[in-house]
Amino acid sequence: MTKKSDIRFLRFIPLRGPSIWTYRPALEAWVDIGELEECPSNTLPGFVERLTAWLPTLVEHRCSVGERGGFIKRLEAGTWPAHILEHVTLELQNLAGMPGGFGKARSTDEYGVYKVVVRAWHEDITRVALHSARDLVMAAINDETFDLPAAIAELKDMADQLLLGPSTACIVDAASARERNIPALRLSDGNLVQLGYGARQRRIWTAETELTGAIAEGISRDKDLTKQLLQACGVPIPEGRVVDSPADAWEAAQDIGLPVVVKPSDGNHGRGVFTNLNTQAEVEAAYPLALAEGSEVMVERFVRGQEHRLLIVGGKLAAAARGEEAWVTGDGVATLNALIDAQLNTDPRRGDLENCPLSPIILAQEPVARLELARQGHQPDSILPAGVRVLVMRTGNMAFDVTGQVHPDVAAVAALAARVVGLDIAGVDLVAEDISRPLAQQGGAVVEVNAGPGLLMHLKPASGEAQPVGRMIVDHLFAADDNGRIPVVGITGSHAPCAVARLLAHILDLHGKKVGLACADGWFLGQRRVETRHSVNWAAARRILMNRSVEVAVLETSSASILGEGLAYDRCQVGVVTRVDPALHIGDFHISTPEQVFNVMRTQIDVVLPTGVAVLNADDAMGLALAPLCDGEVIFYAQDAAALAFHRQQGGRGVYLQAGRIVLVTGMDETSLAGSDVLLLPAELGPLQQESVLAAVAAAWALAVPQALIHAGLETFEFAASA
Repeated sequence: MTKKSDIRFLRFIPLRGPSIWTYRPALEAWVDIGELEECPSNTLPGFVERLTAWLPTLVEHRCSVGERGGFIKRLEAGTWPAHILEHVTLELQNLAGMPGGFGKARSTDEYGVYKVVVRAWHEDITRVALHSARDLVMAAINDETFDLPAAIAELKDMADQLLLGPSTACIVDAASARERNIPALRLSDGNLVQLGYGARQRRIWTAETELTGAIAEGISRDKDLTKQLLQACGVPIPEGRVVDSPADAWEAAQDIGLPVVVKPSDGNHGRGVFTNLNTQAEVEAAYPLALAEGSEVMVERFVRGQEHRLLIVGGKLAAAARGEEAWVTGDGVATLNALIDAQLNTDPRRGDLENCPLSPIILAQEPVARLELARQGHQPDSILPAGVRVLVMRTGNMAFDVTGQVHPDVAAVAALAARVVGLDIAGVDLVAEDISRPLAQQGGAVVEVNAGPGLLMHLKPASGEAQPVGRMIVDHLFAADDNGRIPVVGITGSHAPCAVARLLAHILDLHGKKVGLACADGWFLGQRRVETRHSVNWAAARRILMNRSVEVAVLETSSASILGEGLAYDRCQVGVVTRVDPALHIGDFHISTPEQVFNVMRTQIDVVLPTGVAVLNADDAMGLALAPLCDGEVIFYAQDAAALAFHRQQGGRGVYLQAGRIVLVTGMDETSLAGSDVLLLPAELGPLQQESVLAAVAAAWALAVPQALIHAGLETFEFAASA
């Protein structure tokens, strides 16, 4: 078979928000398939068989056929490499742990050039996935080899490094769920995330929130101080003190009474914690190892029982997990190292990826485990007799959900411990023989209170039910009727969207709202122009939404920003589309027809909330065509009442001009904005400028601004400045 030429990538466009393709972030790749334009899949000998042998899970892709195996049918009937590239990219992401996702492949007006669009969990990951998919498709076409496991491993590694961690992701997913509909903005390459917009936002950082005080977090890191505060408030704790040497540690152990625990006073994640120590040699050997994990060492009474982690959110028990000891059984042949690899590290819960609830046990890196084995007379290279069980680790394996078993008194003690430290979200570690009985009845005790607790043990327990801890944290941050949204007004169109935005922002300012405005004239906070440069872009709009003082966001959008970046917001309260001249938008981004221009403009209306309003021009054919696409209400504006007749018959709202007066209508009812025959519009305003005023008035009305304030806004606005 003659080798086919390669698929070439011409351009990548990161669409970071809603676009003409989808509501979610996507990566749009322009690809040139060259001579393969003449080679649909059913003309390439053996191609379909090779591709499906590598990726048998492609059978789950329904494609346009709408049924399982639909994409395979398309392959067999004949489809083009750009379409195949789309599906293979999605499947590679799916195999790397990023399931599902949107995909499209569309031809352009240039021969052999396509737009391939796929859901982007992270721009860098999807870019690599597209390149790997291209290489795989070409290898299948040319009957060459392809290292699929290596490609998937690379994507998994990137996902582990670049995507939100599982604890943060579960909170973001809970916020974004349909029943809460709270928007999220990632603020860093790490796990700092903003939930909500503007003045209504809350911030999280893994399982810490903006309500987590710095003092409380500092207290939680100081285990000795934590114990002092807990003891003073009646929380049961194990007796103990800070020590400054191995000899002092042994002295403290004798004072407390054996067995004891030796641990760092400011460690975390159970590192350097040595439990059930019974001899001077054990205590003194544990001291330097514990000191290596913190700045000081504590010795405290060993509490008999099992370790438990109780997650407290907003003063209430959210979840509880019980610890699991790690054991291996000898076979008379393998060393302890080998037994640990074979019997423990093969557990699918263990791994180096962040979504693994348990870490691999590497004795060279685990001084606690080495000391535990030494106490039993074993070394890492010891060979255990067949059938002999050896304890490897006592702690660090929170694996069993016991939320439903926690006694109310135990939950109350844990909640009190979190409150004493001052944490809104806390991981309270306690030891008890039976979590279903009060601690006082069994000598149980709280041993640590941790800020920023990991949530994975509650999301992926080895047994028992996963707990909806993300939802509980969201409910802690936002009241049931609070979706964290401020009113967002998106404005686009061919004529005067900036003028609409400036006038609307002026009216809202009179209404007493702190307005963030990004438009062609610059970037504004209230009446202050922060930047004079053109600000119709994703970055400027995002800065408005991030600003904690902003109560209403007014954001101008252009066809170029929709096509080249996507919207900065997921949904808006008001979407405005002014008069559209398709000829002004044809040419860029392979937009070549009025129908394609319509699809660009509808993006602004597609994102209007069901409780929101679309403001459309009834004198413009495209404005009329956009109306049925709105999930919320539609307010039309027009130069005269005739254009609103049908809409009014349906009981709709509208705004029109009558002899220089602005009239607001609801069904057949009419109200003059001025309340009299006063002419509000300067005589020098042309028809398009008059339309921009009507659009701004309609948008202000949609935001429930009183008519008297709208009137005042028109009287005090400097129209010449926006002409």
